[in-house]
Amino acid sequence: MKVHPMFKTLIEFKGNARGCVYTEPINGIPANLVAPYVAVYMLALGISEPQIGFLLSVGWGFQLVMALFSGVITDKLGRRKTTLIFDILASSVQTLIFAIAQNFWYFLAAAMIGSFIRITQNSWTCLMIEDAEPDELIDIFSWIQIACLFSGYFVPLAGLMIKAFDLVPALRILLLVASISYTVKAILTYRMTTETRQGVVRMQATKGISIFSSLKEYKGVFQILISTPATLYTMGIMAVMSITTMINGTFWSVIVTEKIGIPAENIVIYPFAKSLVMLIFFFVIIPRLKKINFKIPLMLGFGGFLLSQFLLVLVPIHSYWILMISILFEAASMAALSPLVDQMTVLTINPQERARIQSVLYVVIILITSPFGWIAGLLSAQEKALPFILNIVLLGIGVLLAYLSGNVAEKKLILSNVGGKK
Repeated sequence: MKVHPMFKTLIEFKGNARGCVYTEPINGIPANLVAPYVAVYMLALGISEPQIGFLLSVGWGFQLVMALFSGVITDKLGRRKTTLIFDILASSVQTLIFAIAQNFWYFLAAAMIGSFIRITQNSWTCLMIEDAEPDELIDIFSWIQIACLFSGYFVPLAGLMIKAFDLVPALRILLLVASISYTVKAILTYRMTTETRQGVVRMQATKGISIFSSLKEYKGVFQILISTPATLYTMGIMAVMSITTMINGTFWSVIVTEKIGIPAENIVIYPFAKSLVMLIFFFVIIPRLKKINFKIPLMLGFGGFLLSQFLLVLVPIHSYWILMISILFEAASMAALSPLVDQMTVLTINPQERARIQSVLYVVIILITSPFGWIAGLLSAQEKALPFILNIVLLGIGVLLAYLSGNVAEKKLILSNVGGKK
């Protein structure tokens, strides 16, 4: 019996790839249960839309600082220990604060503590991929996405809980469960992984050097970044993805409940459908993407995401089916974009300076992204569709960047594969 290539790669994962991929559902299940409701939960507790936008921008501002330090902390403490410490702070502690929140100040504290995610994002990515072969990368990133999507099948439980207990009590319970789950996942990942080869090199190189002294070396790292066109294109694509997914993730439930008029307990059908379509896409389409030039799937992905946002803006009141079509386009687009953008990020970064280059990348992306939470909040207060019109403009820029960067990334992949076979 022939085994599907995606399942074959899952079984064959070893070392840190196995430790990071296999534990991801523990993170994905609680995240999928609460994510569609965070904005309406905040509204129910008296937080206004401009305040939600302001909290987003404040969170991104703090993430800027954390991203700046993420590279030197990751090099100093090691990929594995950094991931454990800051995963618990950014996920477990932040979610606990959300669970007990009473007013704006709780959410402000959560936004500040949640900014540590930028440190663990850097360290966890290094931990997962640094000892992996280049041709494994798209499979690793695809299975991370698939793990989250399988978790999406638990989303209807959130709708049932809201129907039984009302929105706020149900979300408090789910957030408490999420906090515990995130802690378990962080500990298991630590136990199932080892420090990477490059991580050991960087720990030895930074031994006896303070974190603040290490920051002075960023000038050289920044020069490496700006002299690499492929990385610059990737940075632009990452920025577009960052802004549009932030706006979509935060204000989608707002436009759906308050403009389109779909009850909160019914919106769970859409994340469920999105997960299903993305799963099908990963198993049917993703294995074939390895044979296609980066430019084509990237452009199609951005084009499909743009179309989904256009449909969302035009959905009439109580039109469940048109909203579903929008979600299906978004699902297919994100399934293509997410692993490709992740893979491009890995392939276009100098591996000897991965942690610090990623740190600079995150800083620049946050600088670009952070004002858009506040802007989107103001736009939503005026008209619920305006944040998504902004997304349409940004995704148009994404199509252009995908066209410019596609050939460069493909050449980099070919060179990496040739180097890996030698």
